[in-house]
Amino acid sequence: MASCHDINEDVNVYNKPNKILLMGNPNVGKSVFFSHLTGINVVSSNYAGTTVTYTEGTIKLDDETYTLIDVPGTYSLEATSEAEAVAVGFMCSNPVAVICVLDATNLERNIKLGLEIKKYNVPIVYALNLLDVAKRHGTEVNVNLLSQELGAPVVPTVAVKGEGIDKLIDELKKVIKDPEKAFDCGGCEVCPNCIGESLNEWDRAKEITSKVRTKTNGKPSFLDRLGDNMIKPWPGIPIALIVIVASLGAIVGGGKALRAVALLPLVNNVLVPLFHKLFSAFVPEGILLNVLVGDFGIFKIAFEWIIALILPYVFLFYVVFSFLEDSGVLPRLSVLFDNIMRKMGIQGGSMITILLGYGCAVPAIIGSRTATTKKERLIISTVVCFAVPCISQTGALISLFANFSPILLILMLLLSFFIMFVVSFILSRTLKGKVDPMVIEIPNLLMPNGKAFGKKLMIRMKGFLVDAEVPMLISIVIAALLKETGLLDFIAVYLEPIVSGWLGLPKDAVIALILGIVRREMAVAPLLAIEGLTALQAFVGGTVALLYLPCLSVFGILTKEFGPKVAITIGLSTVVSAFTVAGLINQVAQLII
Repeated sequence: MASCHDINEDVNVYNKPNKILLMGNPNVGKSVFFSHLTGINVVSSNYAGTTVTYTEGTIKLDDETYTLIDVPGTYSLEATSEAEAVAVGFMCSNPVAVICVLDATNLERNIKLGLEIKKYNVPIVYALNLLDVAKRHGTEVNVNLLSQELGAPVVPTVAVKGEGIDKLIDELKKVIKDPEKAFDCGGCEVCPNCIGESLNEWDRAKEITSKVRTKTNGKPSFLDRLGDNMIKPWPGIPIALIVIVASLGAIVGGGKALRAVALLPLVNNVLVPLFHKLFSAFVPEGILLNVLVGDFGIFKIAFEWIIALILPYVFLFYVVFSFLEDSGVLPRLSVLFDNIMRKMGIQGGSMITILLGYGCAVPAIIGSRTATTKKERLIISTVVCFAVPCISQTGALISLFANFSPILLILMLLLSFFIMFVVSFILSRTLKGKVDPMVIEIPNLLMPNGKAFGKKLMIRMKGFLVDAEVPMLISIVIAALLKETGLLDFIAVYLEPIVSGWLGLPKDAVIALILGIVRREMAVAPLLAIEGLTALQAFVGGTVALLYLPCLSVFGILTKEFGPKVAITIGLSTVVSAFTVAGLINQVAQLII
């Protein structure tokens, strides 16, 4: 177990008074508890590694206010990974109490962590969660006996339904009020006063589990049988392919339908005419009116690009991705495709982190902290920056290619996977270090709780609107000013050899390169406004956008996580790759045609 002497005591959150820690293995429902206890909505997911940084909120117990810290999920306190080091840091920061969440379906492993936490002499309450799933699996747990064996209160809970939360709060109040009583174990063979340093937590956890857990005649449900089959090559691979195709179909097909039926009519028939009439009433004709409501005006392209172009695909991506998270499908895909991922130089569990990048690169880069080595973190982050389009960018690409053949979209996906493989292959052989074998928890296959699912979707859409809309609006203002003031034509003259000569794009495509620096999807959206764009030009422009410079927020998180040298190297590499690959595609196609 890690020593408290190794912990950085200068971290501000460690010095906060009145801390209560919420701890447990990944995927035990900690974030759901946090949401119940603090009223703060936290995105909770059904796979390991969701909480890669701590989250804090306030909780009031009687007349006292405490800071509740949702500590990163961890399997032990050995401090061999970043998440474990953060967890140890919090345990060494003098918390007033700990809520340790135990998964009733994986009791032995969870008890092992609970025993390690117990050694820190902090008042503790255990929340025994997922009892409904354990019962479905034919497992019953003697809660009173478990409490005796652990020497601390154990509260049975089903967090997603809010069951047991009030009882948990009551027990928390008791151990905080009388911490000495919290250690009144009566010779439990767990507390530091009752055991020696030679105790093996795994052996003790196994012993406790055998005492408190009994098997009943529970029958595996359809979901249980399906979950088991999904990690076998047969029928797991066909099921996985069906899931992937259905997900893509729901996002692409559903997004196009939502655009055509609701959003395009709203934009073209209501919003754009309304604002055009409004501004025309008091703004005289000229540059200012054109900047506001002209063909490239702020109040025209903002509605067309953000609402009609990007929003439907973002919404449906989060619907599908949140369902796959909460149901437990994603880690099963990681197991199935581990061999393929190994050939790329990373382990299958990293597939989940890369998939996060299809929502946004920022959480994917942060999520790479769950990797056990720096080498794997760098590979994941670089792959995401090079070849994984965020959902806004994907939506823009779908809209761009919709005017041509769907084959273009398929070719773009294949190109993305090819670049992903090449980048990871090269880095895995050039970066020093190692990539550890995959160790991933396979959670229960569940139907997501409707209320929790709706809350997650709302939080994510709110986060998108807050985090992405402002940079996109800035891009749109820049686009309108460049177009209507004539600056775009001035810049295009100097970039014409690259844009028109090497890439074969119309000179107006220059604006896509400029706006792509702010937001990646803005490297695609301006291409939609160019009349007479050919299929080849659309694909070349899409290729530039796919590989182009990471947007400012991504560059910022790269700098924070790996330092400015790595961020600049990745940024320059993507730009060179974008122009090289896209230009080669254009030149080769021109020769063939």
